[in-house]
Amino acid sequence: MTTTRTTTTGTTTSRTPAARTTTRTDPMRQTPGETTERATERTATASHTPPDAERLRRWRLVLGADSADSTECALTGQDAAMDGALDALYGGGTAKKPNGRSTGARSAGLGASAPSVARWLGDIRTYFPSSVVQVMQRDAIDRLGLSALLLEPEMLEAVEPDVHLVGTLLSLNKAMPETTKETARAVVSKVVEDLERRLESRTRATLTGALDRSARISRPRHRDIDWDRTIRANLKNYLTLPAPDAATTAGSTGTTGATGTVVPERLIGYGRSSRSAKKDIVLCIDQSGSMAASVVYASVFGAVLASMRTLSTRLVVFDTAVVDLTDQLDDPVDVLFGTQLGGGTDINRALAYCQSRITRPADTVVVLISDLYEGGIRDEMLKRVAAMKASGVQFVTLLALSDEGAPAYDHEHAAALGALGAPAFACTPDLFPDVMAAAIEKRPLPIPDKEYQP
Repeated sequence: MTTTRTTTTGTTTSRTPAARTTTRTDPMRQTPGETTERATERTATASHTPPDAERLRRWRLVLGADSADSTECALTGQDAAMDGALDALYGGGTAKKPNGRSTGARSAGLGASAPSVARWLGDIRTYFPSSVVQVMQRDAIDRLGLSALLLEPEMLEAVEPDVHLVGTLLSLNKAMPETTKETARAVVSKVVEDLERRLESRTRATLTGALDRSARISRPRHRDIDWDRTIRANLKNYLTLPAPDAATTAGSTGTTGATGTVVPERLIGYGRSSRSAKKDIVLCIDQSGSMAASVVYASVFGAVLASMRTLSTRLVVFDTAVVDLTDQLDDPVDVLFGTQLGGGTDINRALAYCQSRITRPADTVVVLISDLYEGGIRDEMLKRVAAMKASGVQFVTLLALSDEGAPAYDHEHAAALGALGAPAFACTPDLFPDVMAAAIEKRPLPIPDKEYQP
């Protein structure tokens, strides 16, 4: 088993028996999320410690309690407390499930009670920056089976909210007691608000520009001509014309009298304003357990798109059943609690529902967000995609909408969609506005990396 142990000494190592890879950063620099007092104390300790002793101290923190004899380095004060927090998660011993039964695997001793875990969560937030805290929380949930403890309010109040935690809470939604749901909703709301602040402005700006460009007309009436863009588009047609009487003009003005003109071979007009939506967007989201982070980001983007008057947005989630959550798009938190992570997958049924809601194929963009592990009828699914594209629908397939890197997906289905002209690829949240803008303008999609393509 490979375990990564990160400390505020600026050292990260892979605790693998076969190999250890170490990356060092400046130990004198304050890490994000670290308190000023803690940074000052750590810097003072490092500056007054001989180089060899400081190196041993770092290795002792990286390698854990098992290395105490080999390093001959004793930890005290904050270092000892930090080492204890790390050892509780990554140290030796026998892991126990929340019910107290042994798993038989080497792990640590956070115990099964929510109060002890809550104290540990408070400790790691004291010693480590938030980015490291989030990694350690995920490791604790995965390695020690602590998901059940998230159903207790005091546990939720101690965690560092992030997208992965929201995914875990959504998977526990149906088992969550009423006393915990209010706290869980507050955690989810905090993450959603952070994502909206980060993503909304750029999404609006990018898509508004794309919608304006897609609405321009090439044969405008005189009053609808966009002269600025028309002139710029026809500068290649600039002609220099001689004055009718060069000598007379030069005598009266002191110049040669040469003039120029732009021949407007191509006119560009403003799109006519309309209260109706210019484009229809359908987000079709796979809510199987592996797609948790994608569900969170897609729900936030769905709420942003729904708030744009020039777009008509529909959000559909599916497993083996299909649920239309469009009427909840004004609150992405309601959307998230309306999902049910886990279960099977029937992409064909979901696409059949989306297809039945399309009324303007030429002005519709369908975004399927799925790892493409189809439990329904494969050939029917491909036929529906082909039929939608033939009718003029812009069809986009995202294997994931998250920051988690290359996803696991069904390569055979991805290749089949690619053959239909609907390439499947993974997309980060930062790239999503550009993907949607390209689809709206019917341009080639900005596929980020060829290795994600089948």
